[in-house]
Amino acid sequence: MRAAYITQLGSPDLIRHGELPPPVPGPHDVLVDVEVSAVNHVDTFVRSGAWRTPVEFPFVIGRDLVGTVAAAGPAATGFRVGDRVWCNSLGHDGRQGAAAEQAVVPVDRLYHLPDGVAPADAVALAHPAATAHLALFTHGGLRAGETVAVLGAAGNVGSALVVMAARAGARVIAVAAGRDEEYVRALGADHFVDYREGEVAGRIRAAAPGGVDVHVDTAGRNDLETAVDLLAGRGRIVVLAGLRTRPVLPVGALYLQDRSVRGFAISHADTAQLAGAARGVGGLLAAGLLRPRATEVLPLSEAGEAHRRLEEGKVTGKLVLRVRD
Repeated sequence: MRAAYITQLGSPDLIRHGELPPPVPGPHDVLVDVEVSAVNHVDTFVRSGAWRTPVEFPFVIGRDLVGTVAAAGPAATGFRVGDRVWCNSLGHDGRQGAAAEQAVVPVDRLYHLPDGVAPADAVALAHPAATAHLALFTHGGLRAGETVAVLGAAGNVGSALVVMAARAGARVIAVAAGRDEEYVRALGADHFVDYREGEVAGRIRAAAPGGVDVHVDTAGRNDLETAVDLLAGRGRIVVLAGLRTRPVLPVGALYLQDRSVRGFAISHADTAQLAGAARGVGGLLAAGLLRPRATEVLPLSEAGEAHRRLEEGKVTGKLVLRVRD
């Protein structure tokens, strides 16, 4: 089978495109004929070695896929040959990746693709939308009627956060560039703050004088001193980006108001958490309420170039690798 893979950790130049033996599913696995795979920042972290996780060489890169069931192990119930499916948790913790013509997926990490959803759209949203769901509900404990501040609201994760929070009955304060205001409001934001105009914290405070209940900074700047001051009593900051940031932590303001900072990485989510996120994402996809803003589809042979562009910050929207037509 054709695959994008590496034989050692390092730069994007080490990604090869060529033939590998097809994988063999175990009794609890499903063999998937892959149509498309997405390219995420975390994929570059694993490939380079910045994110330490067990890797067996040759290692197929990539985390997300959409495809069709080719075969299922005897204990892999719930899927039949020909079913359209998706997954967003390969390429980590000893699992081979998704950027190949075939992939083996543990049955508890595989989900049915809703009818009528384009494969490129689904795979583009698989990682950011699941991240957003976990941030808001699993770690943020969001409830209807609460107020959410989303920094980076026009990005891949940020836009999913806005949609999900609004659909859950929360009041959304979106922070992004002014050019994105119409887009972000259309997603469901109640208030918009243009970060380029300055005084971001003051304008968030004006929109939520009682404080925000959940604060998520998708850009990963993690100005915790400012963010904690914006929280309501028992408010939560969810940290999901900013691997190398070292912010000041205002301890007194945290414990005196029962506020909290909760960090998480989707790579550590268990299968029950991922399945819950998949149900939420799948429902929004099926209803047409969740769509990627911009998707660029490249052939599998350009996986190395896709990683290079992502690391250089030259990607707007989402890159998708077309594995087969």
